[in-house]
Amino acid sequence: MNFLALFLGLGLERLLTHLFHLREFHWLDPVFDWALRNQRISQPNLAVAAAALTVMAVVVPVGLVEWGLQDRLAQLPQYVFAVFVLLFCLGPRDLGEEVNDYCKAIEEADQAEIEAIATELLECSPEPGQGPPDVEKAVYAQANNRIFGVVFWFVMLGPTGAWLFRVLDLMQRRAVNYACQDLGVESARDWPQLVQAILLLHRLFAWIPARLLAVGYMLAGSYEGALAAWKKLRTVSSALFPGPNDQLLGAVGTGAVPEIATGDVVERARIARDLVSRTLWMIWCPVLALLTLYDLML
Repeated sequence: MNFLALFLGLGLERLLTHLFHLREFHWLDPVFDWALRNQRISQPNLAVAAAALTVMAVVVPVGLVEWGLQDRLAQLPQYVFAVFVLLFCLGPRDLGEEVNDYCKAIEEADQAEIEAIATELLECSPEPGQGPPDVEKAVYAQANNRIFGVVFWFVMLGPTGAWLFRVLDLMQRRAVNYACQDLGVESARDWPQLVQAILLLHRLFAWIPARLLAVGYMLAGSYEGALAAWKKLRTVSSALFPGPNDQLLGAVGTGAVPEIATGDVVERARIARDLVSRTLWMIWCPVLALLTLYDLML
């Protein structure tokens, strides 16, 4: 049932662009802010436990609703609920449309729009001299944070899994913003233990889908180039974006791009968008379709 809900959710997501602003979940910010400002924990293990409890406080209600809808009316309510949760867990913004807007802004030399979109993709304001190649890699990485990570945990744990990954993504962004903006602490080593624990949880849950997505890039693009980039990759420890998972996806995605596309910034951004789309729809969707058939035959 979850597989069928997944396909319907992904299809409807392309049609309901006017609802994207509802997927930013700003109403959760006070919850995250309360946890970040009121938890003074110095022990790493206790910080991980506190971060997990905060996440569970937000996730458990969705799990209870899913559990309550099981085996009711031929599972139709559970199916509708799964589609609804998935629709609001993807994003919060459409990655393809954002790339289109970015390319248009470059062509029109709209510097304000370029910087605004780059800030969304890079999860922070671009540093002086940080150019379009970094944004291109961010497209490959954000495909995991916005789409594939949600889909993976939806397949594994149903609507509760999708909501869990989205909450972790929202919470880690809020935590980084709190450490950098509110506290003004530049070095991640000096960040509160709770902030570091939140980042750790997010990266743990993003680890498996990031590797699967990287394999998809290899199969949907240049296999040799992507494999060579993966072998040569030396990740740099960073608490900010891009983290280790993001660096992997950026390197493999860039390596999977044909050599002829190395010059034009707009062309490479569009190729990145297309590679993400091919990976999702031509590599992993057929795999999910086979799993759906297997699920229906059981």
